[in-house]
Amino acid sequence: MGYIEFYNLKYEPFANTPDPKFYFNSPQHAIAREYLMHAAQGARGLAVILGEIGTGKTTLARKILSELYTAGGYQVGLVILTHSDFAPGWLYTRIANLLGLKNLTSSTTEIIASITQRLYEIHEQDEKTVIIIDEANKIKSPEILEDIRGLLNLEIADTRLISFILSGLPELEPLLASNHPLYQRVAIKVKLKPMGSDTIKAYISHRLGIAGATREILSEKATDLVCRYSDGRPRIVNTVCDNALLEGYVQNKEYIEEDIVDNVISNLGLKYG
Repeated sequence: MGYIEFYNLKYEPFANTPDPKFYFNSPQHAIAREYLMHAAQGARGLAVILGEIGTGKTTLARKILSELYTAGGYQVGLVILTHSDFAPGWLYTRIANLLGLKNLTSSTTEIIASITQRLYEIHEQDEKTVIIIDEANKIKSPEILEDIRGLLNLEIADTRLISFILSGLPELEPLLASNHPLYQRVAIKVKLKPMGSDTIKAYISHRLGIAGATREILSEKATDLVCRYSDGRPRIVNTVCDNALLEGYVQNKEYIEEDIVDNVISNLGLKYG
């Protein structure tokens, strides 16, 4: 038995993975979602999500991706950057693959031509193409920024053939500003801030409810501690609450009190971070 069974849950409520099922539509995330969906639906070209680590950027991006895919009428793709060293033409090849293009040549010019043709085909099907790039702050190459700008130039009858949503840390903004022509194309920009205490409490309750909780599991004081030491970041809230549920299970505590959360916070080093 693990803590899921112990607390009569269906899922792990605080797993630190961007699962759209657990998306919490906080006031600021709701506004950000509206702006970004507006950008995607209206083929605005370039939209940007900025936020510190753990503020929910990736979860929001995955939510938008899921909604567009479910709605139909969109060709959507997700690029997650795990490093900053990109070979020339890497982005074109990646986007071509997302659009279903295989057996590509080594010629960048030919890959661009194939992408352009595919985008025209998608447009003729009355569909829109939206590519989300997560961790976009890892783009250090001016060439990659130029590649994005070049794709944004593809239009037909004053309609853009591809839109991008770039998600990243605040340092993404000066990075984009280093390419003035590209920065001028930013049609939508949203910034996610840390959550307040009331929002954190609602967030915890929401995730427990999605996971199948039928009763209160964390005491009010325990939740207050989470609010105090999480710095308002969903990722830290998830880490603390996940560890608290595990510790409660190990101690055979059906109700998690302040002392359990306090121990978890100390073990994670949050009191000193």
